[in-house]
This record gives sequence, structure tokens and C-alpha cells, in this order.
Amino acid sequence: MTASLLLRRRTVAKLVHRRTGRDAGTLAAAARIVEGVRKRGEVALRKYAERFGDVSPGAPLYYARPDLARVLKGFSADDRARLERVAARIRAFAVAQRGALGPVRVPVPGGVAEHHIAPVERAGCYAPGGRYPLPSSVLMTAITARVAGVRDVWVASPKPQALTLAAAAIAGAEGVLAAGGAQAIAALAYGAGPIAPRDVVVGPGNRWVAAAKQLVAGTVAIDMLAGPSELIVFADSSADPATVAADLLAQAEHDPDAVPVLVTVDAGLVERVERELVCQLDDLPAADVARAALAHGGAVVVESTDDGIAACDAIAPEHLQLELRDADAVAPRLVHYGALFVGAGSAEVLGDYGAGPNHVLPTGGTARFSGGLSVYTFLRVRTWLRIVDGAAARPLVEDAVWLGRAEGLEAHARAAERRLAT
Repeated sequence: MTASLLLRRRTVAKLVHRRTGRDAGTLAAAARIVEGVRKRGEVALRKYAERFGDVSPGAPLYYARPDLARVLKGFSADDRARLERVAARIRAFAVAQRGALGPVRVPVPGGVAEHHIAPVERAGCYAPGGRYPLPSSVLMTAITARVAGVRDVWVASPKPQALTLAAAAIAGAEGVLAAGGAQAIAALAYGAGPIAPRDVVVGPGNRWVAAAKQLVAGTVAIDMLAGPSELIVFADSSADPATVAADLLAQAEHDPDAVPVLVTVDAGLVERVERELVCQLDDLPAADVARAALAHGGAVVVESTDDGIAACDAIAPEHLQLELRDADAVAPRLVHYGALFVGAGSAEVLGDYGAGPNHVLPTGGTARFSGGLSVYTFLRVRTWLRIVDGAAARPLVEDAVWLGRAEGLEAHARAAERRLAT
């Protein structure tokens, strides 16, 4: 394969209209699975889990907290220390996020209006376990839920490996469901076996996971409808082509549908990166997957830094990495992205593996209106109104009477009006 076939020239319009992966056929098939688990609970869950290879016939579907602790105990001190360090960085960032949101108290005529912050009670955290099991996603989701104050956290992951179970133990999960796909999302949403119905279901996954989350949204809260992973490397002539190629391949090996993109003001950089891609693919274990993903991505050559900024904002990628000589100056000018990595040293993979910010991020251009997973995903803002001085509240009540009648809601107006007589 020649280098010229790896990074095809793309237009911004082509990348803006990339597929989400939730086609009608997937939604229809996922709906049958979700409805089966909703109606028949654990019986249907096991049937689908065994049919799709999540578990062997008769194997345990659930790992409780003592099971997780036993697995963690079997790890070497060094491996456990590394997991704990990553967990600590994720936890520290989530704690800082939680501290940024607090109660509000505002005086109103005759009393006070307030908001209080409360976590949901139960969360379900999905972690992929197919091509690449992702214990990092266990840490990202379950730790964040715990920091938010969620008291009951279950993880779901098909064919969970020891590292996944150990990560769930460190994150403080109640247990792990050894199932994936639509059946796992349905079990979290509606309950099955020891799992009570969740209030929120979060975490990345394949098109079956995304379809099921779309179907249960409203019954439970969800974080987002994530599609294939995405990365834009925005680079100029100062960028090291070997580093750019390595960053693109790190994203490309996720999934054949991943979208790795180079946006550059230097047309010559495309050729240099293509040569590096050929070299690095030569001994990459997931080379076939990465080549397929590179075909979904490509290169966008722009005339200026301003045009590059406009291209990146139009695409609104999940990950945006700046390998520019003036990266610090460009960073504040960008608006639409899931997570930003400023400078060649700030590798996107460091975000994947626990620098602190969450790696569960919006895809498919949804960064234009949403952000990544955070403690706020698990929190509810509760408002209070307390009127204690009826006389002082008179202007507020009179305005409510007027507005009720202006809207044609006479009962509203009368209910407010009664407060004028007390």
C-alpha cells in the first residue's frame, strides 16, 4: 500500500456530515433486545448474553464487591499502584469539578429562592469489552459517579478481564455485570437480578450500545449518544511528522469506523506524515483496523490558521490536538470540541489514560451543544422557594396574578390572588 492511499484529501463538508452509526436496522434490532430484557429481566438478559458471547453458558453474570476485591488482591503491588495513581488523578479532577458547583441563595420579595445540588441514587457505567477491553473507561465513569455522591454504582462490561474487575474494585463499584451491547444497557435501565433500575446510564460503546441508550433515554438519563472515536490533529510545518502519524494511529486503532484527521496549513506535511504512517503501520498489531479508520478520516489542507480554526470548529471533533508553533495563542480561539490538547507534548492518549479530565466525550459533531462526562452528569439541581412575609411578597404575587390572566390561565391567577388575602 502506498502512502498516498492512507491520508486522502477531504473537504470540511464531507467530515461535517460523517455518519453517527445509529441506522434504522440497528435501532429496530436493539429495540427487540431492550424490550425482551425489560419484560423478562434476567432470563432474557442471560439468553442474549450467551447468544452474543458475553458469557459462556452457565457462567456467572454478576461479580459482586467481594469478587472484585479478590481479583484486585491478586494483582502485583506495582500494577495495583499504577491503577491507584490513575484513579487518584481522575478523582482529583472530579473533586475539583464538584467543588465548582455549590448551593445558591437569592432574596425574593417576602422570602428566598434557593438551589441545592443532589446526586442521583443509582448509576450504570458501561465499559467496552470487545476488540479492546477498556478498564480505563471503568475508572473514568465509576469514579466520577462516586465523587458526585452516587451511592449505588454498577459497571457493565462483556467478558470482563481481571484488569476490568480490578478497576471496578478501585473505583468503588457495587459490582460488574458481565454483559454488553443492548442487553447490558437494558439491564441497567430496567433492572435485572441484583441490579436495581438505574437513574442514569453512561459510558462509551459500539452502535448497539448507542442504539439502546437512545431507546431507554427518558426512562433513565444518559450522558450522550457516542459514535466512533475521532481525532483532529491541527498542525503546521513545525510539527514532527512521526509524532503526528503516531497520534493519528493511536486513534485509528480503536475501531475501523474511527475518524482520524489531519488539518494543516502545510501541504507538504501531509506527504511527510503519510510516509511515517507507512513505516509505523508496518509493525502495528492493529494495522488492518487502523488502515480502515484512516480511510474514514484523511487530510484537510487549509490556506491559513484562521481557515484551520474554522475547519476544526465546523467539524467539532471529539478530540482536538494542536501541534502548532503558536498552539497557546490558537487554543482560546477554538470553540467546538470535546477535549482540547494544547501542544505536541499534550498527547491525546494521556487524556485517554487518566491525566485527569474525562475521556468519555461527545462525537459526531455533538460537541457543538454538549460536553464530556463529568460529575455534573450525575447531579440534579433542586430549586426551593420559601415565602415567609406575605406583605413584602405583594409585588411578586401581583405580577403572578397579571401573568396568569395574560396567559389565559385563570386558575393560576386565582391561586396567586388568594395570597393577597392572607
